[in-house]
Order: sequence, then C-alpha cells, then structure tokens
Amino acid sequence: MIQTTVRFSRKDSAQFFKTLNQRVNNYFKENKIKKTGNWRLHLKTFIMFSLFLAPYFLILTLGLPNWANILLTILMGIGMAGVGMNVMHDGNHGSYSNKKWVNKLMGSSIYILAGNVYNWQVQHNVLHHTYTNIHEHDEDMEAGRILRFSKHAKWKKYHKFQHLYSVFLYGLLTFNWAITTDFQQMYRYTKRKLSYGKLPSPAMNWSTLVITKLVYLTIWIVIPLIFIEMAWWKILIGFFLMHYVAGVILSVTFQLAHIVDEADTPLPDESGTMKNTWAIHQLFTTVNFGTKNRLVNWFTGGLNHQVEHHIFPNISHVHYTKISKIVKQTAKEFNLPYNEYETTRKAIYSHFKHLKELGKEPALQV
Repeated sequence: MIQTTVRFSRKDSAQFFKTLNQRVNNYFKENKIKKTGNWRLHLKTFIMFSLFLAPYFLILTLGLPNWANILLTILMGIGMAGVGMNVMHDGNHGSYSNKKWVNKLMGSSIYILAGNVYNWQVQHNVLHHTYTNIHEHDEDMEAGRILRFSKHAKWKKYHKFQHLYSVFLYGLLTFNWAITTDFQQMYRYTKRKLSYGKLPSPAMNWSTLVITKLVYLTIWIVIPLIFIEMAWWKILIGFFLMHYVAGVILSVTFQLAHIVDEADTPLPDESGTMKNTWAIHQLFTTVNFGTKNRLVNWFTGGLNHQVEHHIFPNISHVHYTKISKIVKQTAKEFNLPYNEYETTRKAIYSHFKHLKELGKEPALQV
C-alpha cells in the first residue's frame, strides 16, 4: 500500500450527487421513517445471533455425536457470516441505530467474530469506501501476492490458476483475522496514524486488541476444551471449519460487488486526481447482484446492493431495496452507469471469469 494522497474531482456540473441526495432525503422525510434500522433489523439480529451462538451452547452441553457437531459447526459459520454482514456492518457504519451506544455495541460484535473494531473501520470505512477499487489504496483489492484482483497489480505465473484455487483461499478470511491480520493491520494503521473519527491512543488500541483476542480464544478454544469430552484436535478442526464456512460466504459476497467484469479499477492522474467525483466514482466501481432474490437480500445485509451502500453508507441496509429505485433512475437521467447482475449466479460466473482474465500474462491479454 502506498501513502500518496488521492483526490477526487470536484467537477460535477450536472450536480448528480446533490440531486440524488435530495431525492433520497425526501423519500425518508415524506414517508416519515428514519435512515437507521427498524424492527426488521432487530428481528434479524436475534435470528443471526441465534444461528451463531445457539449451536455453540448445544455442542457444549448435549454431548452430541461427531456428525451432529459438524452440522452445528457449519451452522455456526453461517450465523457468523450473518452477524458480520447484518449486525456488525451496520453498527460500525453508524447506521444500525440513531443511538451511538447501540451502534457501538452492535459494532463490537466483531470481537466475537475474530476481528477488531479499529482495524475494520479503517480498512472498510476509510480505505475501501473512500478509495474504492483504486489500486494500492483500497486494501480490499490486495490479497498478498497469491491473488491478482486488479489489472494494475503485478502478475505472477501462478495467477494463471487463480480462478481455480481462489475459492479455497477465501475460506481463510476470518481465520486470518483471528491469527495474524489484526496484528499486522494494527501496526500498519497506527504507524500511518489512520482512524475513523478521533485517533485512538495506540496503547489503548493495542491493549484492546490483546485483551479481546484472549477473550476470543477463551470462548472458542479454551471453554470447549474444558467442557467437551472430545480430542483437542477435533475441537481445533471444528474451530477451523466454522471460520472456513464464514470466510467463504463473506469473501464471495464481497468479491461479487467489486472484482467482476462490470467494476472499473481506475487510477488517478499524475497529480493524484481521479477523473470523477467521489459519488460518480462509486457508480463505476461497484456492482449490485441478485437484488430481486429475497433470501439474498435478507441474508447478505444489503451487500448485494453495493451501489446504494457505497453512496449512502450511513443508511441502514433495510432501506436499500426502496432507495435503489431512486438511485437507478437518477443515474439513468444523468447518463451514468448503474451496474447490476440480475442473479447471484451470473455475478459468481463473472467473478471467476474475471479472475481468469486477470490471471493471464498481461502481454498475452487481448
């Protein structure tokens, strides 16, 4: 990652964002509803936490056979992803509630998902939402050297097979959070003095990281070792399986919105200025998928409505289906793109097809 400043163009003579913002604000005002979550989000929160934690307590207390524990562990992974996409995500964007303490509480659920609030808010809210799909600025585009997510990234011979091996690596997302990623990010972000809001004390940040990691390992490793009459290696396999299921779901969901054929990966000019304004940039770099599928809408926490989420991250995902009509119509009026895949299946196909194209040696690309 480089630290040069990127600026967005301020030239929007047609005033796209001003018009869109006014229309969306009018929608909430005319319907007399808040931009934050409502009873539907509260109900979903209960369901997602139940999917995540109920199997944990069943495994601890019932002494079930191995096959049942495996099924419950997979269910925990699904619930883990659900909490992350629906509860933690809105909480750390400040869109879950109009009360700060509620947002903070819901955002803090990331600690039992293996993550860290400070790191997540910097990577996601600051770097990803500001510099979406900009090489060496948006960390969501970085996957070490083993995956090539951008045509601007350095090519390696093994990238020719990334469309085949990538999905196996996606499952390691949250597992890496728990073991290494958070420590690396904490060091990097603290050194660069990055923050979402007021810069926290480094000592407090590191203390919080260490304490929450110890609590996390106690909940998911130490307590099961004490209470379950099972070989230690089986418990570790269950821990890994939970993370792997959650990691695949989260990674694939994220990639379908940005690492696909329809999503642009523009670079700034020599002065560090992007061609478009920030809001218009979001239209070119984000893609919706499966928005007519009720299950996908419900489970992904609106992450399939990436266009709406990126332009209005302060609005809870429970409203995206409604405001998407406004965003789509306004983009059309201003002759701007509104990228979407009709189905999730088409988006998945596009993602792996895109990975295959990016895996080709640049000189050989047509």
